[in-house]
Amino acid sequence: MKKNTYSHISKPVLVIGKRFLLSVSVFLLVIVLTSCSMRTGRGTLTLATTTSVDDSGLLMYLKPEFEKDTGITLEIIAQGTGQAIKTGENGDADVLLVHSKKAEDEFVSNGHGLKRIELMYNYFVIVGPKNNPAGITNNLDAAAALKRIMESKSPFISRGDDSGTHKKEVSLWEKLKATPSGDWYISAGKGMGAVLSMANEKQAYTLTDKATYLSMRDKLDLQIVVDAAPDLKNQYTIIAVNPEKHDGINKEGAQKFIEWMTSEKALNMINEFGKDKYRESLFIVNYSKNN
Repeated sequence: MKKNTYSHISKPVLVIGKRFLLSVSVFLLVIVLTSCSMRTGRGTLTLATTTSVDDSGLLMYLKPEFEKDTGITLEIIAQGTGQAIKTGENGDADVLLVHSKKAEDEFVSNGHGLKRIELMYNYFVIVGPKNNPAGITNNLDAAAALKRIMESKSPFISRGDDSGTHKKEVSLWEKLKATPSGDWYISAGKGMGAVLSMANEKQAYTLTDKATYLSMRDKLDLQIVVDAAPDLKNQYTIIAVNPEKHDGINKEGAQKFIEWMTSEKALNMINEFGKDKYRESLFIVNYSKNN
């Protein structure tokens, strides 16, 4: 007959063992509940957003005031717009701040987001080396400038990361009915700040949001060659993730974020951002209560 392996364990030891297991169970339960609270509670809100509003310093400028006014801790996931939208689709963010209308419309129409709320805009710009090897002139729009870059095979760095900036670049090539390829065209797969640094290193052209370029201008030996062209408007939008799609979406926190970002205080802060350093606003508010 197989001997009971517990037969030599004394009663006090068994009691201690039960208490230990109970303590571990309670500890694990607290961890789980705390984790759920951090994701879904009133205290924390997860924002998935494009790198440009992070690299430009806008979010770090707004974040302390938002947290002070609402008591909500804002967690920021900065990534290209395409990836930010996928983060929302996966239910890993509560609200988005992105800039690609076509992708945003699909996100909302597929039921992942509640509503597009246009908040602010600026312009994409094309920057390049000061010797301007493609001979781009101020009277050109963005598509015409890209055509000159392609025809002259001047180095061009593409974000190549499905970001809003990359989507804008792709739309310009489509407008030209051209497919860029060759050694002159480099797809980086990186965020805006890293791409500007690459373009500077290689003395290449690139398409960038103006805010990130201005925030890095002192570190770059690049100049704007196309600015405020009609085909370069860059609209930023807030979208709350649909709480019916995923458990754990902080619906109340997302609504408070939207209310705060569209408050007179926040809109004034956005309009003032950059003026002291660059003598112009990096983002221009065009929010309307009717949109």
